[in-house]
Amino acid sequence: MRRKSREVIIGNVAIGGDAPIAIQSMTNTRTEDVRATVEQILSLEQAGCDIIRCAVPTQEAAEALSEIKKEIHIPLVADIHFDYKLAIAAVEHGADKIRINPGNIGSRERIQAVVDCCKSHDVPIRVGVNSGSLEKELVERYHGVTAEGIVESALDKVGIIESMGYDKLVISIKSSDVMMSIKAHELLAKKTDIPLHVGITEAGTVFRGSIKSSVGLGVILYQGIGDTIRVSLTGDPVKEVLAAKEILRSLGLRKGGIEVVSCPTCGRTQIDLIGLAEQVEELVSHYDDKDLKVAVMGCVVNGPGEAREADLGVAGGIGEGLLFKHGEIIKKLPEDQLLKALEDEIEKY
Repeated sequence: MRRKSREVIIGNVAIGGDAPIAIQSMTNTRTEDVRATVEQILSLEQAGCDIIRCAVPTQEAAEALSEIKKEIHIPLVADIHFDYKLAIAAVEHGADKIRINPGNIGSRERIQAVVDCCKSHDVPIRVGVNSGSLEKELVERYHGVTAEGIVESALDKVGIIESMGYDKLVISIKSSDVMMSIKAHELLAKKTDIPLHVGITEAGTVFRGSIKSSVGLGVILYQGIGDTIRVSLTGDPVKEVLAAKEILRSLGLRKGGIEVVSCPTCGRTQIDLIGLAEQVEELVSHYDDKDLKVAVMGCVVNGPGEAREADLGVAGGIGEGLLFKHGEIIKKLPEDQLLKALEDEIEKY
């Protein structure tokens, strides 16, 4: 059962409450480069990104947000590290949410100035705490970086902002340690109804990071914890979105899109099954409006029967293959025509 959290509106997207779990990513372009940033965000939108975050390290980057917003269709979050003036400038130039760690902003007066600006523009604040920047006193108290220390730090920061009369908040607690992340989210979920942004930070490359994120996010989400997620990968941000979508689909938390199942290959395989499966996966990644299961099988003898539960599929032979639907063979085709034939069937479905 999903944890009940309060609803917070980010631009035109709701998170928390009964809203679907939103997928986020972050641009890796220079935000000051409006054209490059817009192009990347549009590609992320096409991949299924619901909310996008941009780094705002300079005044020029803050001012660029207003131009970027004119050309994109999803909410824009400004990522602020230390300068409270940049947080204010980002809000004034159209940010739909800001991400700050109040501990890095400085004095209470500076935090108050940011909160007052967000309140006047009705812009939510994401309070982000990272295990790598945990306060020295908490590290000493808990004898190291711990889940308990991360949670206490996050709730302390939230308390500061709530004491200033603002409650449109989202909490993010991040660690690259999967087990610590799981424990921290379990603890935090019991202590607040604020929406939670969940992810495994600095997870690694596309391969390793996807595995770490799948394990960590899978356990956390399975417990009903989490209102918006980011899969943090060292690579193309589009890969983050595709991985996040697959994690949510695997848990039954996101519908739509085409699921690809494929056999692991064996000595009976006579076609380039690995290449074909990768091509099919790329092909179907753009179909969010269809809810299908597509199978890519290496053997014409067993393939259609083993993948009978699939809506559509292909099975390889010697330089040729079968196109089938619900286990029933539709036609036999040369290997180089299988992908196009499958695409045509998907379009007709």
